[in-house]
Amino acid sequence: MSDTEPSKESRVLQAVKLAVTHVIKDTATQPGLKHPLSEATIEDLRQCLVLISEREREIADESGEGMTMRPRYVDEPAVAGQAEVALTSLQKKGSSPN
Repeated sequence: MSDTEPSKESRVLQAVKLAVTHVIKDTATQPGLKHPLSEATIEDLRQCLVLISEREREIADESGEGMTMRPRYVDEPAVAGQAEVALTSLQKKGSSPN
């Protein structure tokens, strides 16, 4: 396995985290409306995300990489190898900025 290719476990964790966050986003309701998911299910989703994050942190620590993917303030010194990405470049085509 190369250094740049994530392990199968890392890919599984990413896929599960993505699926769980999509469920959360797709079922989000306006304030004051009853949520379609039960409180127990919502708590289970939270716990899944916590467990996924903990395991991702363990994998990063075991590999010696640490958790380096985090936002930084503009006045923080840049770390070698980091690149700045404009938020406008992340917008989907045809979407309007909010």
